[in-house]
Amino acid sequence: MDFELSSEQTFFRDTVRAFAQRELAPGALERAHSSDYPWDVAKKMAANGLLGITVDEKDGGGGGSLMDAVIAIQEVAAACPRSADVVQAGNFGALRVLANFATPEQKERYLAPLLDGSGLICVAMTEPDAGSAVTDLTTTASPDGSGYRINGSKIFTTHGLHASVFLVYVRFGPGADGIGSVLVERGAEGLSFGKPATFLGGEDWNPIYFDNVFVPAENVLLGPGGFKKQMSGFNVERIGNSARAIALGRYSFDLAREHALVREQFGRPLAEFQGLQWKFSEMKIKLDAAQLLLYRAAVNADTGFPSAEQTAIAKVACNRAGFEVANEALQVLGGMGYSDEMLVEYCLRRTRGWMIAGGTIEMLLNRIAESVFGRRFSQRPPR
Repeated sequence: MDFELSSEQTFFRDTVRAFAQRELAPGALERAHSSDYPWDVAKKMAANGLLGITVDEKDGGGGGSLMDAVIAIQEVAAACPRSADVVQAGNFGALRVLANFATPEQKERYLAPLLDGSGLICVAMTEPDAGSAVTDLTTTASPDGSGYRINGSKIFTTHGLHASVFLVYVRFGPGADGIGSVLVERGAEGLSFGKPATFLGGEDWNPIYFDNVFVPAENVLLGPGGFKKQMSGFNVERIGNSARAIALGRYSFDLAREHALVREQFGRPLAEFQGLQWKFSEMKIKLDAAQLLLYRAAVNADTGFPSAEQTAIAKVACNRAGFEVANEALQVLGGMGYSDEMLVEYCLRRTRGWMIAGGTIEMLLNRIAESVFGRRFSQRPPR
């Protein structure tokens, strides 16, 4: 059992680190407080092979592993926390589902712009009455000639204000087996957007409305019975979520550590006070433990989809560690940590959101308990 990166992974890590420090660290603060999607960063990443890392080479990707994508997102986050969102969008979640399940024609139309940084795909899944209970979704896909008519609404769609194409979860028929997904392009007739709102983490979102939107049959990604495949892809989204959470916690830890070494009070560096020494020891334990759980989930997935159980464990651990470490780092930094002149407060806000996004901590704990006891525990009331 080897806990060290391979020589190839080490070389890749160092290459991404150098790129991120050179191209992304400058302007990191301004980028974090901008509501615009960083298209310039996406173009730079595409030029350096950081979009579509796990996509097959024959489809225009890098042909790498999920572990490679985790390394990339963490190295980018260490230089510019906001830019890690671009790695997420370009490697995890919707893009990974598209790359694995799309037809050759769909890949030709949609994958190329996503990999060259000119396009952006997002998942339209959550509805006003279907959050954690996603199988309660009511957005319908009704047959109409050579395609389907989509009717319904979605909320909390990350990058919804900027995406060029939406991966929309729809209901073709009753039950979980009736759920699938379609690809809807921005600008489609009948597609409209509500008033933008802002999350605590700074991300914008807006309601999305589908009013008799026509989707040709060739835009069906996964038809009826595709729900489990979609959710297996969503586990990759959770790996990206976990990687960013732990990376932003470590980013905060590093800033606080440097501060503790140089900041003096009562004639002594903060690092010499035992109370703070113990804080840093606890933070390091949390970060290192969560990192190993993340690596386990990513490595065991190889180039496929990760285990639902291992992903759930990694996400809970990384979400908690990232948020708790960012919170302690802010305390160490005092007033400056609480100010938007430093990115620790940004890291705190973002890591807090990831404890909800991509599967709440509570729902994941339910999933872990099912693995512990070897049985499913339905959250619905008995019939």
